[in-house]
Amino acid sequence: MKFLVVSYLCRTIVLAATTFLDWWMYGSRVIVPLIFLKFNLFSSGGDYYGTHVFHWYFTQGFPSMIWTFLPLSVFGVIKSREWRLSGLIAWVLGVYSILGRKEFRFVLPVLPLALMFSGYFLAAMSQFKGKHLHGKIHFSRLQLSVILLIITNVPMALYMSLFHQRGTEDVMFFLSKEARNGRVKGVLFLMPCHSTPYYSTLHSSLPMRFLDCTPSDNKGTLDESDRFLMNPLDFVGEVFGNLSSFSHIVLFESEERQVIQLLLRDSFQEVRRFFHSHFKIDRDLQSSVVVYSRRDVL
Repeated sequence: MKFLVVSYLCRTIVLAATTFLDWWMYGSRVIVPLIFLKFNLFSSGGDYYGTHVFHWYFTQGFPSMIWTFLPLSVFGVIKSREWRLSGLIAWVLGVYSILGRKEFRFVLPVLPLALMFSGYFLAAMSQFKGKHLHGKIHFSRLQLSVILLIITNVPMALYMSLFHQRGTEDVMFFLSKEARNGRVKGVLFLMPCHSTPYYSTLHSSLPMRFLDCTPSDNKGTLDESDRFLMNPLDFVGEVFGNLSSFSHIVLFESEERQVIQLLLRDSFQEVRRFFHSHFKIDRDLQSSVVVYSRRDVL
C-alpha cells in the first residue's frame, strides 16, 4: 500500500510539473499527453507517416532489434520464471501494436529488459565447462554462444555506426565548417523532412529550409516531401522559383539527376559529395548526399 501511495504521489507531481511547463512554454492551456493520445490513438494521426501490420513488433520489429540475443532471452525467461518482467515486455509490445504507426524507438525502453534475460541465461550456462578429449578442447555452451554473439553483432554494429547512412551527418559537419568561415548564407535541403541533424550540428544562426511534412487535416493532401519526391523538377520551380536566395542546396543523389539542369541554370555547382548508403531502406537508393553552392560564394 505504501508503494502505491508513493507511486501515485510521484506521478501526480511529475504530471503537474510538466503540465505547468507546457502551459508556460506554449502560452496556452495544453496537456501534451492528452494531445498525444488524441493524435496517435483516437484519430490515428501517426498513420500519416506510414503503417505496419499489427503483429510487426512481435514478428519483425523487436526480433530485428534484439537480433541473435533473442533465443537467449527466451531461454532466460523460461529459466528465470520472472513472469512479471517478461509480461511487461509483452504488454508494452502489445499496447504499441494497437497503433498503426510503428517505429523501433517506441519499444526501445524494453530492450534492456530483454537483454537482461539473455545475460541471465549466459550466466546460467557458465557452470558448464569445456572438456578435454584426446588432447582437444571442446568449447562450452557459453563460449560458443559468446562467439556467435560477437560474430553476428560486432561487425554489424561497426558498419551501422561508422558507414551506413552517414552522409547526412557528414554534410552538416561540412556546412558547419563552411559557416564558421563565412561561406554559407542560407541552405535549402531538398530531401525528405528531418533527414539531417539540422541546427543541432550546424551551431550557427543561419536561415535554413527543409521540406515540410506536417500532417494535413484533409486526408489525401500531399506534404512537401511527397510532392518533391513525386516530381522534383516541377516542385522546385513551383515552390521556390529562383534559388538565388540560398547559397547552398543539399539533396540526395537519387533526386539530383532530375534537378541538375535547374541548379546549373541558377549558377549552382557541385562542391562536395558524401557517401550515404550501400543499399536502400524505405526509399530509392540514397547512395550519396550532394552539396551544391552558388558560384559567387565559393
